Amino acid sequence: MLTFLTAGIILGLSAGVAPGPLLALVVSETLRHDIKAGVKVALAPILTDLPIILLTLFTLAKLARFHIFLGVVSVIGACFIFYLGIRNTTTRGADIAENTGTRKSLQKGILVNALSPHPYLFWFSVGAPTTIKALELNMAAAASFVLSFYVLLVGSKIVLAIMVGKSRSFLNGNTYINIMRLLGVILILFAVFLFRDGLHLLGLI
Repeated sequence: MLTFLTAGIILGLSAGVAPGPLLALVVSETLRHDIKAGVKVALAPILTDLPIILLTLFTLAKLARFHIFLGVVSVIGACFIFYLGIRNTTTRGADIAENTGTRKSLQKGILVNALSPHPYLFWFSVGAPTTIKALELNMAAAASFVLSFYVLLVGSKIVLAIMVGKSRSFLNGNTYINIMRLLGVILILFAVFLFRDGLHLLGLI
């Protein structure tokens, strides 16, 4: 179970602090309004991701007996995580413009997250296969992965909203950049293990 808990923590933290549409909105709403507005945006995945999780789990559970299919999905997931890792290691900070729109922070967050490809890519290629693998161990392992992922995903965005609200230069500072690069290295290592699992399912090793 500790393996899945650790995976959830690493993936959640990496997704939470990585530059992207939702983080951009968290920061812009914080700058335009206040920390509370940024926190509202950070909560959006809790409201939007449940249908995605259920759909991917249902689909992949039906196909779980087809090891070749799961192997292909694992390899695709490994490539996706590897790409995220490389992007993290080469980051130079987050260049996010201030938003001048109206204040409907939570609604904006829900819309941005629902229309972003990242949650769909993550759950089809990484999240759902990992959850199914955890379920083979027990329900607690699966719950630990999903819960730790979302606690870190949402929690890290809330922390960033607070940091940006207090220091607008934080996202271009050395602390943020070094955290991103360290997480990038960890993601690359995670991708290697996921790729190995994919090859094993395909019967290539």
